[in-house]
Amino acid sequence: MGSIDKQDSTPRLLNRVRMRQVALMLAVEERRTLRAAADQLGLTQPAATKMLHELESALGQPLFERAGRGLRLNAAGERVMGYFRGIRGSMEALNRELHDFQLGSVGKFSLGSIMAASPGRLTDALTELKAAHPLLAIEIAVDTSDKLLAQLHEGVLEVVVGRPVGPEAASCIFKAIEDESLAVVVGNEHPLAGQSRVAFADLLAYPWILQPAHSPMRDVIEREFQSHHAMMPRGLVETGSILTTINLIRKSRMIGVIPETVAQRDAEHGVLSIVRYPIRHKLATYGSIVRSDRPLSTPAEQFLDLLHRKP
Repeated sequence: MGSIDKQDSTPRLLNRVRMRQVALMLAVEERRTLRAAADQLGLTQPAATKMLHELESALGQPLFERAGRGLRLNAAGERVMGYFRGIRGSMEALNRELHDFQLGSVGKFSLGSIMAASPGRLTDALTELKAAHPLLAIEIAVDTSDKLLAQLHEGVLEVVVGRPVGPEAASCIFKAIEDESLAVVVGNEHPLAGQSRVAFADLLAYPWILQPAHSPMRDVIEREFQSHHAMMPRGLVETGSILTTINLIRKSRMIGVIPETVAQRDAEHGVLSIVRYPIRHKLATYGSIVRSDRPLSTPAEQFLDLLHRKP
């Protein structure tokens, strides 16, 4: 099976790869077997087998390896499937937009955001967008950047406010907003609440709540411990939920770490207390992230203009 000439690969792929082949690959992933995928698309199994061989020929390399009586994606097949999921996401986004045009609707805007962005300019941008388009439906997902970018790649989200992490970031456009500082927080009745000065050693006397290992926030805290030549505390409570962290510190003597913007807002409302210990390191800059290969809707473009407008 010959390889595709790199200089002329894109036009050839556009001419040779058919949407029916893309649909078959996605059906194989969903239904797990070629027979079930063929049934889903109304094909015979020999026709489906021939279609996959034609796709492998068009791409210039095999995509599957034998696994018992079935097929299993090889490394090239996994990469191809990732791009085909993106094609499905693009088609789903196009279908939704065309449906909105048909109904005469102003449409729907789907946004994903990390927690730290919510209290600041994100809220202001959304408020102004909603004022300009009262009938616009807005859906907001709050999660970690890696999970949000996966949804952006799938077409579930149109814009993400977060950090460009993971393999999906390569096909995205990132525009920075600002760095994110972290704050150590405790309940209002905690012994460290209200103290004018807190040393790192004082923090070690209490149990900690942290985000799961390998998350950006956890990495910052681990660097903080390393800079003090201290071991990470034993008996950690690990959660990616800021709401759970806040609820736990309010009812215990545990210490939590959350974005400073969130901590300041909650401290102003008497929900928690910020410990006067400055964390030396910051999280990487976050910003807006969009797909480079997918056109933006008018509401998404307006939202980005509002988001990046200078305060």
